[in-house]
Amino acid sequence: MTAESCFPIWRGRALIRHAAISLVLCLAAAAALGERPAYGQASEGPEEIGVIVAEVSEGRFADRAETIGTTRANEAVDITTTVADRVVDIRFGDGDQVRQGQILVVLERREEEAALASARATYEERKSFYERATRLVQRNAVSQAEVENRRAQMQEADAAVAVAKAELADRTIRAPFAGIMGFRQISVGAYLSPGDVIATLDDLDPIKLDVTVPSSFLSQAGVGTRLVATTSAFPGERFDAVITTLSSRVDPQTRSVVARALIDNPDRRLRPGLAMRVDLLKNERQALFAPEEAIVLEGERSFVFVVEEGEVAKREVVLGGRREGDAEITQGLTKGERVVTHGIQKVESGTRVRIQAIDNGTVPISQVLESDGAERAVP
Repeated sequence: MTAESCFPIWRGRALIRHAAISLVLCLAAAAALGERPAYGQASEGPEEIGVIVAEVSEGRFADRAETIGTTRANEAVDITTTVADRVVDIRFGDGDQVRQGQILVVLERREEEAALASARATYEERKSFYERATRLVQRNAVSQAEVENRRAQMQEADAAVAVAKAELADRTIRAPFAGIMGFRQISVGAYLSPGDVIATLDDLDPIKLDVTVPSSFLSQAGVGTRLVATTSAFPGERFDAVITTLSSRVDPQTRSVVARALIDNPDRRLRPGLAMRVDLLKNERQALFAPEEAIVLEGERSFVFVVEEGEVAKREVVLGGRREGDAEITQGLTKGERVVTHGIQKVESGTRVRIQAIDNGTVPISQVLESDGAERAVP
């Protein structure tokens, strides 16, 4: 029905009012039929609604339980001395990276060097006596008992050499393992007594992470469980770890157990004592994801609007877990399908739509809306 077909040739002033009412009714009927009252010309159909969509993605996913943890050095020790003497040389600086066995401090050692030289001379003398006695016994010039006596004296001198070497070695303090030195607490000329702390030494690669796990989470935390840790010291960074050990006891005060994990720390940025927020990961799997903005909740049911050949279809989905900005879809969608993320309030099943942009979630929506209207992927 068109406006023109509803407008007969009226004659007489008495019919003008009736003509006006009829025209209004005809125009309303034309609008109800989706036609424009433009002198009988029909419109091209319902206008398409501009929407922004996102593609259903696939990736690795795991269930999470959140807890806290504290970093500890893989190995840590206070460097001390076992003897009393004066410092004559320091061979490390604050914060130095040292290798295992590297000399750190040398104490006064002249007496010990002289004692070692004397012990070695005695050993060489007694060794000579023993070898001479061995030759003489073959000619029956000395008894076998004399030979055994010379052997014992030589062995005694050899033990004295070993003692002198140990006493001399005690004057040279070495790194027990590779790591980073702390601040040195001594200076050249200082007199050290046994137990005095020279400096600290920490091995930071890997670094240990002790995680407090509530007993209710024990089923989710076992040896081999993967962790993801974050810290305010390095905003936005994530550190992967794997649990290597679980404490054998639950703390009766806190009802928790300590799990120990290792984090690779080749650049040694993580230091002992950092507080970390930890996500325990379990049940890792391949999963499908849709942006949370695409999910429409109706009571206990969840729906999305899928764009298929320029038309919207409302589809029920089953949700799984959630990650930042995305919802896991366990049923109802396949990888690559496009779901409406912006413009949902303007569409319903059967609505014709025009895709203005494909949003991958990395660009603010204000920039996406500056699209020229043509379908395009947002980088």
